Amino acid sequence: MSDASFDRSRCSVAGTLAVVGEKWSLLVLRETFLGVRRFADLQRALGIPKAVLTDRLATLVQEGVLRREPYQDEGERQRHEYRLTGKGRDLYPTLVALMEWGDRHLADGPPPLALEHRDCGARVRVALVCDDGHEVAGPHEVAARAAGAGVERRA
Repeated sequence: MSDASFDRSRCSVAGTLAVVGEKWSLLVLRETFLGVRRFADLQRALGIPKAVLTDRLATLVQEGVLRREPYQDEGERQRHEYRLTGKGRDLYPTLVALMEWGDRHLADGPPPLALEHRDCGARVRVALVCDDGHEVAGPHEVAARAAGAGVERRA
């Protein structure tokens, strides 16, 4: 992304980071992708302070990444669980990409978690693919264009 005419004040990366760019937000999302939905379960899984978890959940709900749904266990008061929205599910490849990067560059030994396709059991990985189905190896194979610009820049 080296286009000099790119309006950085409208950068999608910066906008995304404003919503989910904090460590605890990404870890909350990781847990929701793993099926954890309730506040106490999230707190237990993450070891996160209640105030921080409350704040992160409120932000993710406000941004439409998660939605609150009421539930009530027998004899208990009504509480809420947190479920991914379509907007939240769209972040799954991002979390998988971060996990793959960590597995490749930070892990000592085998990765702590393996992702497998439920239907066939094959390993799940993130891939960049153009609309014509070609896998893209990296930024050297991508041309970045500012919206509405006709000038091509190689990244």
